[in-house]
Amino acid sequence: MLVSTKGRYALRVIVDLAEHASEGRIPLRQIADRQGISEKYLENILSTLVRHGILSGLRGKGGGYCLTREPDQFTVGEVLRLTEGSLSPVSCLSEDHNTCERAATCRTIHVWRELDHLIEDYLEGVTIADLMCAHPEAEE
Repeated sequence: MLVSTKGRYALRVIVDLAEHASEGRIPLRQIADRQGISEKYLENILSTLVRHGILSGLRGKGGGYCLTREPDQFTVGEVLRLTEGSLSPVSCLSEDHNTCERAATCRTIHVWRELDHLIEDYLEGVTIADLMCAHPEAEE
């Protein structure tokens, strides 16, 4: 599984909105400036999150974006599934591609299933609130 910039940026944006929730709705430009993401690319990400009920968006004066729930009610897994689709480590476990004719006799499928469960369990166990509390580690 390789998480794209869309998934990584979505998480950054949600943490940003959670950290600035007391300011009310946050305009696109402010988020883009703080996160160093182009407004055009960010708009695409935000529209996905609004469409799936993660964010609320309002256009015009006084408009902007805010979270629809508290930060501890969003998991990293939920956000990544919305932005990335499948989080499966191999395509044969993906719901979209679960047509492998060798699955019944595959000698390695159990490894991939276990890894899939580990990834899923881990990402569902980390909330946006957890990310807000995390301290960025120094660059190595």
